Parts: sequence; C-alpha cells; structure tokens
Amino acid sequence: MAKEKTLPTRHSLPAKTRASVGALLNTALADLSDLYSQSKQAHWNVRGPRFYSLHKLFDEVAGLVEGHLDDVAERAVQLGTPARGTIRMAAAVSRVPEWPAGLASEDAVLEALTARFATVANSIREAIDTAADLGDADTADLLTGISQDLDKSLWFLEASA
Repeated sequence: MAKEKTLPTRHSLPAKTRASVGALLNTALADLSDLYSQSKQAHWNVRGPRFYSLHKLFDEVAGLVEGHLDDVAERAVQLGTPARGTIRMAAAVSRVPEWPAGLASEDAVLEALTARFATVANSIREAIDTAADLGDADTADLLTGISQDLDKSLWFLEASA
C-alpha cells in the first residue's frame, strides 16, 4: 500500500503511531470491503436444495461486514490518514483470496465463504494486538467489536456446513 502523508490533527497519539495505525486500518478496510463483496457474490450465486437458507445467511453476514466499513474508514481519517476505500484500492491490497470463477454449488460456496471469513477474522485479531501494542486503545476496541461479529458469522457459516 502506498505510504500516504498523515494529515495534521490535534489527536494526542504521536504522528508515527497514527500513521502506523492508519495503515493498519486501511488494510482492514480493504479486507472487509473485499469480504463484503465476496459475501454478496456468494449470496447472489449459490444454488442447491438449501438455497433459500444460505441465500439469507450470506446476506446477513454481508450486512454485518458492511456495517463496519464506515467506522473503520472514519477511524483512519480521525487519526489523519486518508481512507483508501474504493473497490480498486481495496482489491490492490486485500489479503482475501479472489473468489473462484463459476462457483455456485452450495457446499463449494459455503466452504469458500467460510474460509474467507476465517482469514479476515484472524487478521482482525492480529490487528487488535498491534493497535494495543501501539497504544491505541480506541482502535483496538473498535477492532474488537468487528472481531466479535466476524467470529459470530464464522460460527454461523461453519455450523451450516
């Protein structure tokens, strides 16, 4: 990810810390944006006898992810780091594997989406520790709430397999 200039703010965290946490938040924003779009991809394309229940589940977990995007982007900006939130920006740095083309069977779609939720949930947990180590309790707290929703979604997805 390109190093962006940290914007001036009266925030008490040191500029170096704000820049590090801002980069961490932009990476989380990319992963969450990608996870949201892939959840919708699963929602739109799943096929099989359990279509309706999976279709609803995938939409529900997508909504939980979407609900965190604004908070993550705004936290980065609060720290003086411009949010990098376009689809192209997210795709350039997301750590979520690309969605396999042509995937439609319910078992394959469920497995692919579950794996992606695990990837992002695990990376958010690491980001919590990094934010805490950097002395930013507010970002660690924000990410903890996201982690709780991702873990719940992961549980729902794993329980549906």
